[in-house]
Amino acid sequence: MTLTLSVLDQSPVRSGSSALDAIEETIELAQLAEELGYARYWLAEHHGTEGLAGCSPEVLLARVGAATRDIRIGSGGVMLTHYSPLKVAENFALLSTMFPGRIDLGLGRAPGGDRLTSQAMLYGSNVGVEYYPSKVLDLKAFLYGGDPASAGLSRVKVTPRPPFPPEIWLLGSTADSATLAAMFGLPFSFAHFINPAPPQSILDHYRNKFTPSNILDKPQASVCVFAICAETKAEAERLASSGALWRVMIEKGRLGPFPSPEEAEAYPYTEAELRAAEEGRNRGIVGDPDFVKSRIESIASDCGIDEVMVVTICHDVAARRKSYELLADTFGLKRRSRA
Repeated sequence: MTLTLSVLDQSPVRSGSSALDAIEETIELAQLAEELGYARYWLAEHHGTEGLAGCSPEVLLARVGAATRDIRIGSGGVMLTHYSPLKVAENFALLSTMFPGRIDLGLGRAPGGDRLTSQAMLYGSNVGVEYYPSKVLDLKAFLYGGDPASAGLSRVKVTPRPPFPPEIWLLGSTADSATLAAMFGLPFSFAHFINPAPPQSILDHYRNKFTPSNILDKPQASVCVFAICAETKAEAERLASSGALWRVMIEKGRLGPFPSPEEAEAYPYTEAELRAAEEGRNRGIVGDPDFVKSRIESIASDCGIDEVMVVTICHDVAARRKSYELLADTFGLKRRSRA
């Protein structure tokens, strides 16, 4: 099987660094991913945390698009429950006008933050998460034509009209999201890094329920995994210790910067925290190039997919870049010239 590899970047803020550092690292990593031969570079949306800088993927996409040439770039994803479908359509129509044929619009319905922050995002609106399917339909109609869910919006026009509208993807970690993607005839990306349970049944459900649309005539799916690849298993596990501690801190409501391996080694874990840290480790694929390649290929084969997105977070910037380099080399990705 020939696999396409792509990148999901959550723009992590490392302990001892700043949000500006995280944004600069995102831009540099996007340039590296393009050079290494990755197909897509998606940016996540999170709110109310000092550990992730990407609160507005559409703003950051404009900067990443200007710093790259031909890699597809997109959101992974825009949390549509918070926003007007028309405004999201306009943002991504403008991005698609600036970067023709390169823009993906990944949509999610998770809040991307805590309850209070989500309430602040809604600012008293009664249009809650239950309207998410209608918002997806309206957004789809704005960008691709067809009947919106809200009949009164049928004469609304999105401008500018890009020569190539963005690819719309639905993102999710449950069968509910897969059902919506199938019902609306949209591509579906499964968040394995959030739900590490085997995704085969959810993807089979998506394919079995798929209805062709004016966007897609047959199912298209990908899986996003968390992975850390290093020269040795021991080094990869050392790098991954940071993420284990970060998960413990998040569960305690401490949404601070991403810790270092040294901080993780010095932390006095309780038994409950050790269990949470171990659960965090089990969500990812951590090891040397042969091991990580084998696990990714196994997931792709079991799921019947040909594209896997990879999210990698390390405190060491060089180690994070090296992880993506090792993956590109071991999968034989075709490098792009930056000339």
